[in-house]
Amino acid sequence: MVTPFPETSEWLCIGQIVAAHGLRGEVKVKPFSDFPERFTVAGCRWLRSPRQPQPYAVTLLRGRFLPRAEQFVVTFAEVSDRTAAEALKGAEILVPASDRPPLAANEYHLMDLIGLAVYHQGERVGEVVGLVNAGNDLLEVQLLNPAQEAPPSVYIPFVPAIVPVVDLAARRIEIDPPLGLLP
Repeated sequence: MVTPFPETSEWLCIGQIVAAHGLRGEVKVKPFSDFPERFTVAGCRWLRSPRQPQPYAVTLLRGRFLPRAEQFVVTFAEVSDRTAAEALKGAEILVPASDRPPLAANEYHLMDLIGLAVYHQGERVGEVVGLVNAGNDLLEVQLLNPAQEAPPSVYIPFVPAIVPVVDLAARRIEIDPPLGLLP
């Protein structure tokens, strides 16, 4: 069965293939999604790589979580050996943006936070450029005017006490960092 190409120009990157796993075509995936079923429930996914920038359909057969590595090992129907799996290293796993799960109030898709301006006491201090999961989600904020000896970016814990305001419509976040978090 041929999977129809979605009528979309917007994709949601849910993970990236980081390595081949074993000899039978399995791959290790670094997840960018808080929804594990995206890597364990069979169905259509899409891949995009630097060598093939146009997304193409693949069929996820199964997946399992590796807790120590915080990665998933997945099997695609179209990948049957290690050589084919190695060729996928670096590829992004995509779903149409319309497939986003609904969220409750004060919940956010973390990828929506990238690019938001960051304000402290009414003054713009930087922009969210990345996300890190280190027990808690951390926003990587590139500072507009870092001090001479300060790093160009800081990591802000994404908790209500430190990030009390997230305004997606206005594309801004307001922070109330503890003393010493900002240089």
